[in-house]
Amino acid sequence: MGIFVFFVIYSLILTLIQGHSLFTCEPITVSRCTGMTYNMSFFPNMMGHYDQNTAAGQMKVSCPSLFCNIYYRVYDSCRLSYDCDETAPVTAAVTTKVHGTQKTPGQARRDYGFWCPRHLQTSNGQGYKFLGIDQCAPPCPNMYFKNYELDVAKSFIGIVSIFCLCATLFTFLTFLIDVKRFRYPERPIIYYSVCYSIVSLMYFIGFLLGNRTACNKADEKLEIGETVVLGSQNKACTVLFMVLYFFTMAGTIWWVILTITWFLAAGRKWSCEAIEQKAMWFHAVAWGIPGFLTIMLLAMNKVEGDNISGVCFVGLYDLDASRYFVLLPLCFCVFVGLSLLLAGIISLNHVRQVIQHDGRNQEKLKKFMIRIGVFSGLYLVPLVALLGCYVYEQMYRRIWETTWVFDHCDQYHIPCPYQVRTNQVDGT
Repeated sequence: MGIFVFFVIYSLILTLIQGHSLFTCEPITVSRCTGMTYNMSFFPNMMGHYDQNTAAGQMKVSCPSLFCNIYYRVYDSCRLSYDCDETAPVTAAVTTKVHGTQKTPGQARRDYGFWCPRHLQTSNGQGYKFLGIDQCAPPCPNMYFKNYELDVAKSFIGIVSIFCLCATLFTFLTFLIDVKRFRYPERPIIYYSVCYSIVSLMYFIGFLLGNRTACNKADEKLEIGETVVLGSQNKACTVLFMVLYFFTMAGTIWWVILTITWFLAAGRKWSCEAIEQKAMWFHAVAWGIPGFLTIMLLAMNKVEGDNISGVCFVGLYDLDASRYFVLLPLCFCVFVGLSLLLAGIISLNHVRQVIQHDGRNQEKLKKFMIRIGVFSGLYLVPLVALLGCYVYEQMYRRIWETTWVFDHCDQYHIPCPYQVRTNQVDGT
């Protein structure tokens, strides 16, 4: 019977060894096993421990003689199969402090990379990917904020969405009352207001829904916790993403078109009728480009739930998607719009100097310039702030992720990033 048990466990160990590319042989430092006739062991071991500190922490009784004998017998196979050099140096131990918690390893460490915790693992075919690991999803609630911080953020988003919805709807209703009041070059303000009224409505809906759309429910039977929705499998999340991303991009483009029409009127002296003849092209660009980008993201399965606002967007966990489908388009629009605004203001200032003796026309021109400055400032200030947040996130997201893994590795029983630099973990 003992021989049978030996071969069964021996087979399991060899299977684990062959199926894991991060297999390592290292000197034994656990005090309970240092008195054996051998001095080397391998990790990850058959109990799922990733290093010796984890094994020591989980060990409730002395090392069973059966397992110790098995480790001793398979050591030669381990060394021959993986060319384990007993004299090879290993990574030096480090002491790292994160948010007041100090972790001081008592032995030499190796960085095994990120291992997906069991309750964050997903089924095959869903296309989920978290921190570079397939079939893994981010946790809900948000991994970077505490519960009270999430409550404050959600309340803030809900209040601001109501305020923005009222402001944009007021502009649109004003247009409906007097349609002739908003002709070109001012007409894009209406389309811009409609776009952002829908964006505000989506955030208000997300506030009401909470995490019901952005997160997958926990499954106790499968031992899966609450995770963020990734991909277009969730229909409600996909619809929220399509509406939100489409009208966000469309609103930004309509602002660029507004700067174009103002430039044509101020710099090129186009009449309202001449600008209005180009309206078909304006609509084609303003609705066509966001539609194309939205379809592309759906085809690439880049829908992601936002468990702070309750909506679904893109680039919340995928830095590349955020960079190429959010940050770069917004930066391009700001650059083009700001350039046209400056060119238009310079032209208007030149015209103002020419007609400085015509008080009536000069007053009209002054009001026109004030409208341009006020509206552009109201749009550019929050947009530039948003771009600053995206750039900051691009710079520090990797550090935040590493810090999160470091803070939760013991809780999730996964390898800790021991080789991370102290300044990165502290976020400085």
